[in-house]
Amino acid sequence: MATVSAGDVKALREKTGAPMMECKNALDECGGDFDKAEKLLKEKGLAAVEKRTGRATNEGKITIKTEEGGMKAALVELVSETDFVARNPEFIALGVSLAERVLEKNYTEANDELNAMVTELASKIRENMVLKRVKVVTANPGEYISSYIHGDGAIGVVILLRSDKADAFENEELRAFAFSLALHVAAFNPLSLDSSKVDPAWLKEQEGIFAAQMEQDPEMQSKPEKVRENILKGKVSKFLKDICFMDQPYVKDEKMTVAQALSGASKTFGSTLSIADYVYLRVGE
Repeated sequence: MATVSAGDVKALREKTGAPMMECKNALDECGGDFDKAEKLLKEKGLAAVEKRTGRATNEGKITIKTEEGGMKAALVELVSETDFVARNPEFIALGVSLAERVLEKNYTEANDELNAMVTELASKIRENMVLKRVKVVTANPGEYISSYIHGDGAIGVVILLRSDKADAFENEELRAFAFSLALHVAAFNPLSLDSSKVDPAWLKEQEGIFAAQMEQDPEMQSKPEKVRENILKGKVSKFLKDICFMDQPYVKDEKMTVAQALSGASKTFGSTLSIADYVYLRVGE
């Protein structure tokens, strides 16, 4: 049997939220395989199916900078060891400088030049810091970039809204609607734009987890197979509505979905609107 380290148990506990002993037992049962142990815990109902890719383990900030003209935006995640440093004005200024350099030189990822800028401040403050992520969003004609930073920079969002009329985004009310969509992403963190964009293999795995949970429910076992199949389909359908941007209740009016809000805005502003892309970054994920 593979040796299970305390570090593996702790990591699984932080990832799933399951009790420490259950994490150890799951790792023992799965021969130390972390992914299999995580899946086992989900099947036992000890860990909720995660809607996010991870939990924040670092302090830091997301910085967004949009170039003049609004056709390109850069998002950078700069992390530090402590919240004290993350609030340091020099740390904040470095995030801005990094985003500006990304736009200036069309960088799409961290490189030696950007990392050197980080190292310079780290050596001065005497705390480890890392440029963790760099994302760039570019707009084409007929598209508009809107961005939102939540709180002190814990979350950063960029929305790329598309219209069939090139001059549509001269309307300030339409720009405000784009900003509302960015607020929505910050609040609900959709994992996919719509169900067609969800990885079929990943969705199949989630369906298997739901099925395993149902198998452990005595009440479910008493139901006819056809009924269980329909219940499983219902669970998958609800899951997709929870994680897909277009199917989520719109943040400004939860009586309608984002798709319905987008359709209504298209009628209001006299143009066909669609979401071309979006980016959600949360510190530590």
